[in-house]
Amino acid sequence: MAEILVSSVINKSIEIAGNLLIQEGTHLYWLKEDIDWIQREMRHIRSYVDNAKTKEAGGDSRVKNLLKDIQQLADEFAMEIEKIKRRVIDIDRIRTTYNIIDTDNNNDDCVLSDQRRLFLHADETEVIGLDDDYNMLQAKLLDQDLHYGVVSIVGMPGLGKTTLAKKLYRLVRDQFECSGLVYVSQQPRAGEILLDIAKQVGLTEKKRKENLEDNLRSLLNIKRYVILLDDIWDVEIWDDLKLVLPECDSKVGSRIIITSRNSNVGRYIGGEFSLHALQPLESEKSFKLFTKKFFNFDDNNNWANASPDLVNTGRSIVGRCGGIPLAIVVTAGMLRGRERTEHAWNRVLESMGHKVQDGCAKVLALSYNDLPIASRPCFLYFGLYPEDHEIRAFDLTNMWIAEKLIVVNSGNRREAEDLAEDVLNDLVSRNLIELAKRTYNGRISSCRIHDLLHSLCVDLAKESNFFHTAHNAFGDPGNVARLRRITFYSDNVMDEFFRSNPKLEKLRVLFCFTKNPSIFSHLAHFDFKLLHTLVVVVPRYLKENVTIPSKFGNMTCLRYLRLEGDIFGKLPNSIVKLTRLETIDIDRHGFIQLPSGVWKSKQLRHLCTDYGQASNNCFSISPFYPNMYSLLPNNLQTLMWIPDKFFEPRLLHRLINLRKLGIRGVSDSTVKILSTFSPVPKVLEVLKLMFSSDPSEQINLSSYPNIFKLHLCVDRTMALNSEAFPPNLVKLTLVYFMVDRYLLAVLKTLPKLRKIKMAACRYNEEKMDLSGEANGYSFPQLEVLHIHYPKGLSEVTCTDDVSMLKLKELLLTGVDSPISLSGRLKKPSI
Repeated sequence: MAEILVSSVINKSIEIAGNLLIQEGTHLYWLKEDIDWIQREMRHIRSYVDNAKTKEAGGDSRVKNLLKDIQQLADEFAMEIEKIKRRVIDIDRIRTTYNIIDTDNNNDDCVLSDQRRLFLHADETEVIGLDDDYNMLQAKLLDQDLHYGVVSIVGMPGLGKTTLAKKLYRLVRDQFECSGLVYVSQQPRAGEILLDIAKQVGLTEKKRKENLEDNLRSLLNIKRYVILLDDIWDVEIWDDLKLVLPECDSKVGSRIIITSRNSNVGRYIGGEFSLHALQPLESEKSFKLFTKKFFNFDDNNNWANASPDLVNTGRSIVGRCGGIPLAIVVTAGMLRGRERTEHAWNRVLESMGHKVQDGCAKVLALSYNDLPIASRPCFLYFGLYPEDHEIRAFDLTNMWIAEKLIVVNSGNRREAEDLAEDVLNDLVSRNLIELAKRTYNGRISSCRIHDLLHSLCVDLAKESNFFHTAHNAFGDPGNVARLRRITFYSDNVMDEFFRSNPKLEKLRVLFCFTKNPSIFSHLAHFDFKLLHTLVVVVPRYLKENVTIPSKFGNMTCLRYLRLEGDIFGKLPNSIVKLTRLETIDIDRHGFIQLPSGVWKSKQLRHLCTDYGQASNNCFSISPFYPNMYSLLPNNLQTLMWIPDKFFEPRLLHRLINLRKLGIRGVSDSTVKILSTFSPVPKVLEVLKLMFSSDPSEQINLSSYPNIFKLHLCVDRTMALNSEAFPPNLVKLTLVYFMVDRYLLAVLKTLPKLRKIKMAACRYNEEKMDLSGEANGYSFPQLEVLHIHYPKGLSEVTCTDDVSMLKLKELLLTGVDSPISLSGRLKKPSI
């Protein structure tokens, strides 16, 4: 009986859970891990029941009792499953009875598509604040050498891509023999699009009916045409259209204009040169657009009769729109229906996070709904951060993996990291996320999310119970008890929340962006046994001493820990129980003592500690305590900053997947180890060395082909020759170095060096000459030169025409006295 019930439970749970997951998408995506666990456990139980039957026949009373318990459990489980099944059937009945259509294909989308088509052919083509973009696009479109004859206008929703494209199209269409503009949409039909184009370019009705594709292609082959394809979402539709649309031969001069939210679509259709990425409007241009739209129906198109306070409030409201023309227009329309009083407008200002979102919801939601289901929770994760927060890609990808938002069937960590990076690149490409910085090798280093899209994340997360912010988490105690993720931006709100809600047993993610690390005092009163991720960010220079309670060790599911800012304290020895930790990221400006118990986590992949001596204890080697050599050799990828006295050759032999290594207090012994080590680590990409004194040994890193990023910090001058640098070095940072002509002569020869940063360096010659040496040019690939807080430097020059041809930025920051630029160097950004 028991085995039959168990089998029934397994099959029914899989069936119902599968249906729920399909119906609910991301709202119930977290059930997958639990369902997998149920399947595994039930199959183990079923195997045990089958095996135990023989012992039961032998009269073992313990086995009989256990089988009885299993049968009772299966009975209960089956009853609960039947309840769920009835509830699912009832929900489906309600949906059918009241004609509730799935949101992914509802009539609202059709209405919105129709509105977009009407707008596309409307006469309104006014462009405010986009004059520079317009002039650049006009010049590009009419350039006889335009590659592929395509101009791709890309950018996040609401920037005015369609408005700009329409004006451009209408300006130039008279210079072509035929023209057409069509709205492609999220669910395009190639036949309808081609028929629309055929009507506009003049293909006769007879030829349209006879053989649309062939006749249209024949016509366009002999005509000079311009076609605007608005709002292309993916490349598949272009693969269909390009079979009919002839290639835009530059000799004929035909042109195609496209708009897309996805940069990769534009890149695919027209190549990199075709791209023109729109950016949010500057503040003054934003206010000009707001003024135009606000006074649209008034005779007096100005602020002459408005009080200065009202104007200032208006500017604040426009500032909340973040430079997004769509948001500005929606806000102007909203304010036209309100009293022109400071009180009324301040109320709007206080609720901007919701009202602007309401106006832009359908446009923004289209981009969100177009995401693959597996990518949606990754996008929502951005809402956990404060608005306009610069977010490291390292944090995002590792948290996604820690929470199992990113899962690969093979279980291979490297594959999971690659997939997480692909998801982030896709979000950036779709213009849902803004790129902030790139790494030394062109990968995303950091990013941020626009305020409007941040509001969208918060609203969607609250609706689906994915996460809550401090301000929307208060409410029904039953709902609060089910919270899985929460983020705080205020100490007072956080303190009140924890005092009011003593039971938070299901919390999995906790973010705290507060002025002081008071969260640690709350940890003493809670058992966050399911917590996966803990992020605490406080201001620098706070130097706040904290006591981290021993209960910290009860968070046995913790996988990701980040402590940022000037936090002074000690992680308790109970950390030894946190065997699932994958990332421990301590800000280098903090002072957190780590016990040796951190090495108990066999899954540890990233350990970043502070610059100081706080973390020495965890690196101590003792036969009585775990140490870094206790780790599995394949896991650890990041190790920052290990004290020099604990660095040994066996470290590189043992940690074969180490990609990033930082050593502080580097001695002659370590220099010798690094210079002579064999075989050279194959995957080491980043090396950071902080010297406590001037080493007598000459460092030689020429045998490290995969080190692309090198950071060297020394108190005094250090002799470096060509062998000191890895041959494929891309980014070099020098701190406190003595820079002279000999060092520069070495740097000039590095063939792949693209970025140099010199911080607080002293120049023993007032003039830095970046010209080529006698044997030829210098810095063949250099794109960025950043000189920060220079000492003794008065002039930077480059006198020849063959050196530094790829230089894009020369940055001089922290300059005490003027530094002149001579030769062909342009004025830098300061």
